[in-house]
Amino acid sequence: MIRARVVVASNRASAGVYEDTSGPLLVAGLRELGCQVDEPVVVPDGEPVGAALRAALADGVDVVLTSGGTGINPTDRTPEVTRALLDHEVPGIAEAIRAHSRERVPTSALSRGLAGVVGRMLVVNLPGSRGGARDGLAVLGPILAHAVDQLRGGDHQPSPPPTTEAGPVTAEAGAEATEADPATGGDQ
Repeated sequence: MIRARVVVASNRASAGVYEDTSGPLLVAGLRELGCQVDEPVVVPDGEPVGAALRAALADGVDVVLTSGGTGINPTDRTPEVTRALLDHEVPGIAEAIRAHSRERVPTSALSRGLAGVVGRMLVVNLPGSRGGARDGLAVLGPILAHAVDQLRGGDHQPSPPPTTEAGPVTAEAGAEATEADPATGGDQ
């Protein structure tokens, strides 16, 4: 089972000014994906996020989703604090999350969230909105189990072969189709 944690970075929510709503949405989404996850950890922006990430690593957590602190407000420091801890970044995840949001939410281009690996733990920064949380879950859902398997040292499993109504597509069948298809430049 994947062990996950949600860390909400918000000065106002951590001070009790308002109740965070993105963290519970992320917890519910991770549980739907089969993860074991407790209630969100709510901390102020900045270094408290780093402390929460270090605690998650010490606790053997596989995945941490942060929510908030990824914008361009002067207090938004989640990417900087996260980057300081990373062994390496996984830029494709953050790029995919922004791309998933771009048409519906043009301001998603302002998100500086990143993703990367600390030890054997995947960390993904998400915007602090419910929409940003949903977009993050939509992108992570299909890849999370594979990512955790890889971090645990798993072997790459081959993808199943593509199929058509006539059955599996083989390399030979694919080559024959290309040769006979004028649209791909093959012989007629």
